[in-house]
Amino acid sequence: MDKLIVLGTGTAIVRKYFNTSFTICHGDDVLLVDGGGGHGILGQLDRAGLKLENIHDIFVSHEHTDHLFGIFIIIRYIGYLMELDAYEGDLRFYLCQQVYDKIMAISHMIIRPGERSEFHKRMQFKIIKDREKRSIIGQDFTFFDIRSTKAVQFGFQMKTKEKTLCFLGDEPLNDASVEFVQNSDWMLAEAFCLYEEREIFHPYMYHHSTVKEASEQAEKYRVKNLVLWHTEDETWPNRKERYTKESREYYHGNVYVPEDLEVFEL
Repeated sequence: MDKLIVLGTGTAIVRKYFNTSFTICHGDDVLLVDGGGGHGILGQLDRAGLKLENIHDIFVSHEHTDHLFGIFIIIRYIGYLMELDAYEGDLRFYLCQQVYDKIMAISHMIIRPGERSEFHKRMQFKIIKDREKRSIIGQDFTFFDIRSTKAVQFGFQMKTKEKTLCFLGDEPLNDASVEFVQNSDWMLAEAFCLYEEREIFHPYMYHHSTVKEASEQAEKYRVKNLVLWHTEDETWPNRKERYTKESREYYHGNVYVPEDLEVFEL
């Protein structure tokens, strides 16, 4: 049984949540999706019972700080383990060209030469393109450009023998990507705030959506299970109750509003 372990559920500037990131576990194989905004990624992995030594695949959706900065902590830590011969196998990153360029530039400024000595050797950077298919953690992935107007950003569809999961990134579903969501078993979607709070938190200014809009999309495309996250910090502590209530006005499938470190059986 595949598991989704939620490491964080917050937006870029949060104090009560960790930034939105998660892992998908298929047996002993683990895919990490985004690194959060910094050193906190190590604590979240530890609290989730996951060891970096066992992570060999990482997807980085885009270059924004709350998704990228934790990646440098991971590079430094695993680079250190590789120096000590304490990390078995290779580490594979899946990312677009723009994110790769940022990682290379910043790493050469802040990461020790020894910790980046395995770049393009045991640390492999696999550049993804729109609608590219790859086999990762024993499952079939299709990456797609979400057509962000802020920075190039990718989501993905994961297909197993029994289920289909779609990760939309942290912007609303674009019409060009509908094929990956239609009739999905799982849709992972951002919901910056409640619809009634849109004048307070201004989601559209940041190219985000509300619970109402994410739920309407899930209903329209017959998604069975909807996960709502990447939320505004002020939704704490009653986010689950309020988000679930609003979502059920527009969506008739199963809606989940996870807390950090919650686990789902897919």
